[in-house]
Amino acid sequence: MLAQAPKQLSNLRHLELRRMFQYVYPYRWRLAVALLCLAISSGIGLIMPLAIRNLVETVKDASSTSALDKVALGLMGVFIAQMVFNYIQGYFLTYVGERAVADLRIEVYSHLQRLSLAFFSERRVGELTSRVTNDVTVIQGIGTNAVAAFLQNGITFIGSFIMMINLSWQLTAITLLLIPLMIVLAIIYGRRIRNMSTEVQDRMAEASSVLEETISGVRIVQSFAREPYEVERFSGAIEHAFSASMRRTKTRAQFVPIVSFSGFGALVFVLWFGGRQVLNGTMQLGDLIAFLLYAAVIAGSLGTFTSLYSQLQEALGSTARVFGILDTAPSIASKTNAITLPPIEGEIYLEDVSFNYGESNTPVLSNITLKVEPGEVMAIVGPSGSGKSTLVNLIPRFYDVTKGRITVDGFDIRDVDLPSLRSQIGIVPQETLLFSGTIADNIRYGNLDAPMEAVIEAAKAANAHDFISNFEGGYESIVGERGIKLSGGQRQRVAIARALLKNPRILILDEATSAMDSESEGLVQEALERLMQDRTTFVIAHRLSTVKNATRIAVIEHGRVTELGSHSELLAKAGTYARLYHLQFETNEAAATVLTEY
Repeated sequence: MLAQAPKQLSNLRHLELRRMFQYVYPYRWRLAVALLCLAISSGIGLIMPLAIRNLVETVKDASSTSALDKVALGLMGVFIAQMVFNYIQGYFLTYVGERAVADLRIEVYSHLQRLSLAFFSERRVGELTSRVTNDVTVIQGIGTNAVAAFLQNGITFIGSFIMMINLSWQLTAITLLLIPLMIVLAIIYGRRIRNMSTEVQDRMAEASSVLEETISGVRIVQSFAREPYEVERFSGAIEHAFSASMRRTKTRAQFVPIVSFSGFGALVFVLWFGGRQVLNGTMQLGDLIAFLLYAAVIAGSLGTFTSLYSQLQEALGSTARVFGILDTAPSIASKTNAITLPPIEGEIYLEDVSFNYGESNTPVLSNITLKVEPGEVMAIVGPSGSGKSTLVNLIPRFYDVTKGRITVDGFDIRDVDLPSLRSQIGIVPQETLLFSGTIADNIRYGNLDAPMEAVIEAAKAANAHDFISNFEGGYESIVGERGIKLSGGQRQRVAIARALLKNPRILILDEATSAMDSESEGLVQEALERLMQDRTTFVIAHRLSTVKNATRIAVIEHGRVTELGSHSELLAKAGTYARLYHLQFETNEAAATVLTEY
């Protein structure tokens, strides 16, 4: 089995290389034109040493300058032709490379959008960002540039080798002694560089994660005066990346001088041996100069091949990570024969539902049975960590139940097409996320085709129109990243307008009014009441005063429904709900007394 491991690893790398070139295939005709021009340009380059040989022999033997003029003009024509072909191949190669990389980035991003929440909960944002940007950029160098460089150097290597044999087979034999040494060096150093390049990319991904976290959480950082700590943490991540990069650089720095010394040493020996042949009259001076030029071309080609090999090793580390994302199957996906959910009434039935995260054996929810009628408002209350948010996350199938089932209008949600289910569910979370566009763009996110009139109506219903109108740019005002330019209450009302524009049949409100001042909470609560009209609604709230008017209230403790009924019914039971309600009421009353005294 151990003996088969290297072979399996080699096969895996070949598959990764083939997958890389799949992104180039749609642009194969442009690539073919580029490679044809490259081949012609490389062929023209092989003429140079012969032209220089003729120039030397002409200067040595000619009695007038006419022959020299003709050779010089011929050389100029060769240079111009090579320039034209180099321009064409450079343009088309760049186009193919950039287009292939753009396609790969779009595919990776699209795949990330389809992955389940469980995938993102186990990974850092900065790490994923690094995969889409840094790793894909590394792959670009191999996808097209390496192919072109390999072809170009392959043509020049073979052509130069043939010309060298024609000029002097003895000197060619001496030159060949260099090739095995360079191949061995390339293999040894290439493997080391590949491993080190993987480490560099991993360290950069860690630094990107720190950067992402601290910039998005800059308010928290500054409120705790932890700027020096975060600078030290980021500096540490960068220093680790720098150290890994320098280890790779050190290996490269060892590799290049050794190869260069070997090449130039062989060149000196060829010059010495060939010079003796010229002095003996067995070789023309022009032939020796042409041979040396061809030998220099071969040495350059060998150096490029070894560099390409090290680049390939670097790219293999990046491809493994990028394709690792693409090969990750969504844990939540529509079945192949999934039913498109028709417009629903909004009946939800949780039948003996249990759930635990991942491979954990600790249940978060246990044997919950709950039926919610269309248009009913179901409040979910309970201590922190009891499973309230987990319960509502099962309804849009962010996670799948471990046991039991959930039906919407009688359809098992695992049997229906996922977009058709989620398109009929609206969510207003506790921490509202707005995208860094205009207010209108964020509201229209609920319905991308909605006209401006509908956007304004939704904003009015969400009590957002007045504050939006007070902005200089109105609905075209930029909200900033994550809506940082708006207050918490303003962001929440924009989120409610967004949900109104979506017009869902099922609504989930997860702590939608928590941590707000009384004025903002009143405006948001009024907007939420409009939003809840004629919709099946799940309301999660710690402040029990906000759920008194719910049709029914479910109390969840330790992942189980321990009480179920209306506000008055649960107070009459004198159980957990009544205890929590009276506790909050007494606390609020005491706080109000203190404020009155002041």
